[in-house]
Amino acid sequence: MSTVGKPITCKAMVARAAKQPLELETITVGVPQAGEVRVKVIANALCHTDIYTLDGHDPEGLFPCILGHEAGCIVESIGEGVTSVQIGDHVIPCYTPMCCEAQCIFCQSPKTNLCPKIRSSQGKGVMPDGTVRFKDSDGNDIYHFMGCSTMSEYTVLAEISCAKIDTAAPLDKVCLFGCGVSTGLGAVWNTCKVEVNSTVAVFGVSSGSHCSIVLLLTSFLAQSNWLTSFLLVTNSLVPSAWQSSKEPKWPEHPKSSPWT
Repeated sequence: MSTVGKPITCKAMVARAAKQPLELETITVGVPQAGEVRVKVIANALCHTDIYTLDGHDPEGLFPCILGHEAGCIVESIGEGVTSVQIGDHVIPCYTPMCCEAQCIFCQSPKTNLCPKIRSSQGKGVMPDGTVRFKDSDGNDIYHFMGCSTMSEYTVLAEISCAKIDTAAPLDKVCLFGCGVSTGLGAVWNTCKVEVNSTVAVFGVSSGSHCSIVLLLTSFLAQSNWLTSFLLVTNSLVPSAWQSSKEPKWPEHPKSSPWT
């Protein structure tokens, strides 16, 4: 039975208050309005920002809300005027989306992508029109989180928050592009601008640092016979060099790796 144009009743993990456990609840997800997309969440990852907000440290943290912003989703329905995605497309929700409009100095700048198009509404826990799409079983509003709220079976996003991806990509892995992986890519490519034969230290074992390591390894091994002076600062030291002409002896993945 088609759910297009109808409210959807589903399960969600609701954060009722700071420092309180998430509660599994039955909620209602409203119909997407103009410029909005409703998606079915297939895979969801946990980011430190979710914990940070749940712990009450986020000054923009509003309760009750539905956390989550690293997810792989399938478009269930679209609102009026939506043209960039269609029903059935696979998307990654973006908490810092780009409007790409010619008059947006942030989107047009090569130095940043911190587009303010929907930033103000995100900080207030609502959609760009100032309203919410979530209701609890008593009909009360539930706030959105970072414009994503992916700890729900269904959620509603602004159209510009939907990054369309290849349907062949496994959603349970590419969901990390929503935050951790893109953070790692940006750290290597844009912030550090790492070059071949650089000496690099990566601190921590988050998905962002894992992505940085993978990107550094693949880039360096592809362009140089030796990967030199690579140091992973974590619970143990990773061997500092591998010769690409031979089969590399990769270090064992940490048991906390989000890739396993």
